[in-house]
Amino acid sequence: MAQPGFWDNPDAAKRIVTQLSAVKSIIAPVRAAEKSILDLNELLELAIDEGDDQTLSSIQDDLERLSRKCDQIEVAGMLSGPDDTRPCFFSIHAGAGGTESCDWANMLFRMYTRYFEDNKYSYEELDITPGEEAGIRSITLRVEGPFAFGKLSCETGVHRLVRISPFDSQSRRHTSFAAVDVMPDFENEIEVEINEDELRIDYYRAGGAGGQHVNKTSSAVRITHFPTGIVVQCQNDRSQHKNKAEAMKMLQGRLYMLEQQKRDAELAKLYSNKGEIAWGNQIRSYVLQPYQMIKDHRTDHQTGNVQSVLDGDLELFIESYLRYRAEKKNKKEVIKARKE
Repeated sequence: MAQPGFWDNPDAAKRIVTQLSAVKSIIAPVRAAEKSILDLNELLELAIDEGDDQTLSSIQDDLERLSRKCDQIEVAGMLSGPDDTRPCFFSIHAGAGGTESCDWANMLFRMYTRYFEDNKYSYEELDITPGEEAGIRSITLRVEGPFAFGKLSCETGVHRLVRISPFDSQSRRHTSFAAVDVMPDFENEIEVEINEDELRIDYYRAGGAGGQHVNKTSSAVRITHFPTGIVVQCQNDRSQHKNKAEAMKMLQGRLYMLEQQKRDAELAKLYSNKGEIAWGNQIRSYVLQPYQMIKDHRTDHQTGNVQSVLDGDLELFIESYLRYRAEKKNKKEVIKARKE
């Protein structure tokens, strides 16, 4: 970064700065933990020599906090995939349940944006389809920050909500579904061959609030890839050209992931096989009635502090899944080694 001309290519420089932030986010906590251990060890020896019970009690509290930090360092070590440090495209899609599910998708959008803000992730809205009566039918964001893809990929799947419906005049309990999809943004670092003859590119006017230009010109872009059925769209910019370029990046990312999935069955389960956005396919349930509980069905991690999670406190769910995934991977490697 100190070399002359580093900032001549802003896009390349930005990628390196992002990589640096990711590396620092691993190294800094380790160094801080090492220093804390040395300091506490010295303090412990003094407290024992002087028989200072109050200091010993304080050290115990510090050790508990340090233990938690070490757990977080361990989790960071699980984010070692080749794409874990990349920015990502993050999508939410309403499923079965009509207006209820559109409102649930909007609640998830609020929950995740709170998580992004708490973790200092930056995000921008690329495309949104509002619900007919309330909420959103779908939304796609680009999210950037340390280990954005690595962490958010843990949220891929169907999310189920059970609550008393605010849209039901008889106040009956309803079940709603929404799906989260996450894919890495390769930022033009990969080359995926796309045959233009296999694409349909539609231009249309962007919906929602966007200023007088956005809503009066056909700047929004939708690209359909016929061989796979993949559809991507972008309406973030007033420039049709920029929206098309962003949509092509998204399509490249999806096609790349499909190729990866063919070589890796586990990735296929993580990124594409969410199944129908309805009953029986959920990775997590958020129950607000008749009791309050959020449970991840993959790891069995659960909490009764529903409001905290809906306000963006997702770290323990993400950590538990990373541990579950690492343990599962280790078991497969052991079985493979025994067979060999």
